[in-house]
Amino acid sequence: MSPEPLDIVCLGEPMVEFTRIGDPDGRPVYLQGFGGDTSNCAIAAARQGARVGYVTALGADRFGDMYMDLWRDEGIDTSGVARDPSAPTAAYFIQPVAEGRDFTYYRKGSAASRMTPETLPVELIERAKYLAVSAISQAISESALATVDRAIDIARAAGVKVAYDTNLRLNLWDLETARSAIHDTARRADILLPSLDEARVLSDVEDLDAVMDFYGAMGAEILALKCGEAGAVIEVGGERRGFVPPDVTVVDTSGAGDTFVGSFLARLSAGDDPFAAASYGVTAASLSTQGYGAIGPMPSAAQVYEALSE
Repeated sequence: MSPEPLDIVCLGEPMVEFTRIGDPDGRPVYLQGFGGDTSNCAIAAARQGARVGYVTALGADRFGDMYMDLWRDEGIDTSGVARDPSAPTAAYFIQPVAEGRDFTYYRKGSAASRMTPETLPVELIERAKYLAVSAISQAISESALATVDRAIDIARAAGVKVAYDTNLRLNLWDLETARSAIHDTARRADILLPSLDEARVLSDVEDLDAVMDFYGAMGAEILALKCGEAGAVIEVGGERRGFVPPDVTVVDTSGAGDTFVGSFLARLSAGDDPFAAASYGVTAASLSTQGYGAIGPMPSAAQVYEALSE
């Protein structure tokens, strides 16, 4: 009997998350959660009802065990997850500051950064509708960059649509290297998902419509520009529309962009047109900012539909 088809396969680096939430008695208190953009995306999609698989490598450590338990609880196919006894699972710390959030990463030499093209689960990728990859996954190592490139080759050869999030992290690579790799990959994507602030840095273009024109020229079927609290702008077949999220009390924006991507892809997988999927995605992303951490506050499909009905 053939394995069940999947809607989305995500590939990347999961990271255990610690968010500083207070200082009672002068001692910092951290809330432990889970992060990593493509893992967040996978969980968001699964909570909207999509059939999701994940591809990565974890350390043979307690953090890795925690991730395996998490993904199984979320109904995510973990057959593409390898365990590396000689490398750790990555972690990061979030410090709220006046201008937003300050991050400290412990990811050098992580198990995910040691992924190679030869270890990719080809069959898992081939049975998906969409492959979701990210520029962060490319930036963590040369072998990870090659692994993402090979995964895209596998997907395109099998008729699997490629969704690419241009997440820019200049603590991982310099701007010129990032710009070259990201734009080369963007030209191979079917669905392109830049964020406005990072797209301005990468394109050296400031005006929103000019940014849309710049990335629209790269040829993706769907361009979805994430605009933070302003929502998203979608372009399909020359038609461009903006989507504004509902008002909420924002506690923590960690994972909001990933929630948009996962929810957007989940609704595309279910047959929604891109504009309906975007309306759903910005609503899901907005709801995800009402609590601490990347995945704890991610909404279910029922919660998103309730918000849309209001």
